[in-house]
Amino acid sequence: METIVEDARVGVVSPELVVDALFACRKTAAIRAAIELDLFTHINEGKTAASLASATSASERGVRILCDYLVVHGFLTKESGQYRMTPSTRMFLDRNSPAYMGAAVEFTAAPEILDNFLRDPAAVVRNGGSSGLANVSADNPVWLKFARGMGSFTGLSAKMLAGEISGWPRPPKKVLDIAAGPGVFGIEIAKAFPTAEIVAVDWAAVLALSRQNAEKAGVAHRYQTIAGSAFDVEWGTGYDLVLLPNFLHHFDLPTCAQLLRKIIASLAEHGRIVAVDFVPNEDGVSPPFPAAFSWEMLASTPAGQAYTQSELTEMARLAGLAGVTVKSMPPTPASVILFE
Repeated sequence: METIVEDARVGVVSPELVVDALFACRKTAAIRAAIELDLFTHINEGKTAASLASATSASERGVRILCDYLVVHGFLTKESGQYRMTPSTRMFLDRNSPAYMGAAVEFTAAPEILDNFLRDPAAVVRNGGSSGLANVSADNPVWLKFARGMGSFTGLSAKMLAGEISGWPRPPKKVLDIAAGPGVFGIEIAKAFPTAEIVAVDWAAVLALSRQNAEKAGVAHRYQTIAGSAFDVEWGTGYDLVLLPNFLHHFDLPTCAQLLRKIIASLAEHGRIVAVDFVPNEDGVSPPFPAAFSWEMLASTPAGQAYTQSELTEMARLAGLAGVTVKSMPPTPASVILFE
């Protein structure tokens, strides 16, 4: 259903929604500039444009215009010439916060990513997909940008998943983390289960980061890595738990089923497969983030999408499984998907 913003007093339909869409990339650019200058961290309890300019080695005029823009869009407040953070920016954009998400801009605003959306979006729609990052080599720096950036998005989901699995009657002893990225999911499992051994699969450059994170978490002695594509490498057998964090949405349904069949062959008795992903409702337009994520995949993959529960059920059937159980993970937009 089309959204219409209407001023009830004069009966005028507002162009606000359209204008916001036309200028949306400017907001991304402003956030990117603020993060690269570490503006939010420097603001602390409040700063003027002059003091921020000094702290960030930038022009006062530039800082003032940027900060005013951020006030307009709700990222900062301004009173008597002093800029201050909102609770949201303090939580997620101050580098000193444990929930800091600023690193994600390195990937989300990378030229390789923005080009997927801005170069020729109509062609993406005509073709039903995009080569996107599918033609990018395994050693391309963009994968490391992805791993660094997405870690800040997935940290809470990883902790919640580990908490969910902690309630299972059989604690996992051997865990495979496919497309491990920064390693947060496998690392949280290792922290929750002191005897669990983790095997992480991803590109070599990315695994260097996940190993560093495992060392910081104190679980490196139980953290092994296998470099390469999940579709090609041999990772052995006997796994009590196989993790698929934010991976299935990159591929079409038959390809996902193919991967699941490979995973099934590597499970121990009573072994389980758990994915974390964005699962829209059957209507395809709610909740907002999971439903909108298919547009992300249309522009950046040949055939990926966010799968509904019925589509995940069909995926499981094609792989020879009985079905799936889906459980949302608020306040994150992700869901736990247990293949049965």
